Amino acid sequence: MGKQTEGRERRESENPAKPVLRVRDVQGLGMAGPALAGLLVFVAVPFVMALILSGTNLRMGSPLETRFVGIDQYLRVLGDEAFRRALVNNSVFALVVVPLQTALALGLALLLHRKMKGRVLFRTLFFMPVVFPMALVAVVWQVLLAPGPDGLLNSLLGVLSFGAWVPRDFLRDPHFALPAIMLMSVWQGVGFQMVIMLAGRQGVPEHLYEAAAVEGAGSWRQFLHVTLPGMRNTIFFVVVVTTILAFRLFDQVDILTQGGPQNATTTVMYEAVRTTFAEARVARGAAMTVIFFLIVVALAWAQRKLMREEREIA
Repeated sequence: MGKQTEGRERRESENPAKPVLRVRDVQGLGMAGPALAGLLVFVAVPFVMALILSGTNLRMGSPLETRFVGIDQYLRVLGDEAFRRALVNNSVFALVVVPLQTALALGLALLLHRKMKGRVLFRTLFFMPVVFPMALVAVVWQVLLAPGPDGLLNSLLGVLSFGAWVPRDFLRDPHFALPAIMLMSVWQGVGFQMVIMLAGRQGVPEHLYEAAAVEGAGSWRQFLHVTLPGMRNTIFFVVVVTTILAFRLFDQVDILTQGGPQNATTTVMYEAVRTTFAEARVARGAAMTVIFFLIVVALAWAQRKLMREEREIA
């Protein structure tokens, strides 16, 4: 009997059975189906179409015959000064907004995690700008940034500086236009990151803080050695999402500055939309979107890889 069992086990190991699709697998595919369909319809298919169009010379209304031009569109886009300026503006925007918004969201989350009166009200107030449409937020900030001494921000800075501040037209000044959009974007989006950070902080076990307090660790050391390690994955997630949103900057620019003054606020998204629809250069706009998509994917991949390495080190 033992020899027969050993022989059967040997045959099974030499000829493993084909995997059978279990009911649980089918249910998992069914639940993931809508998300996969959305990725296919709204990400994969448009990217393939943009990739095909970017290899042509298609221009709406042009009498020329559409033909395949290879990578010529990409060479023209990369050699375009306006596109390079847009890429620089996007990079500067992301380098300033991502760490600032992440740090501010973390601070607000830690503050609102404490037991305090009106905590729910403060959470609602900080999150409320996220719910508002960007068009409404941009119009409100257009009023706040109004030029002249009667502008709200100019008046406030004049009071704080005891009259030393010279009123400026923030949205038409090449030195202040992009910082003004940064300020508005941080104010509008920090509530979203705050909610995620707050959820991450609530996931850190409280007994770790109690043990750290017993060891004599103060608030700062608890923050460095308990809070930050415990919220590592949350912080990385917020950084990735905020970076992607920073490179998708469009609405604020379109409503407030239209890329000006002197291309000081033009972005990759704005340049791609303007090229495609205003100038009808469809193939060139498609090439810009492909480059933009690859940049965002590369950034997300690099941040994901960094997070995995940090996790392995920890």
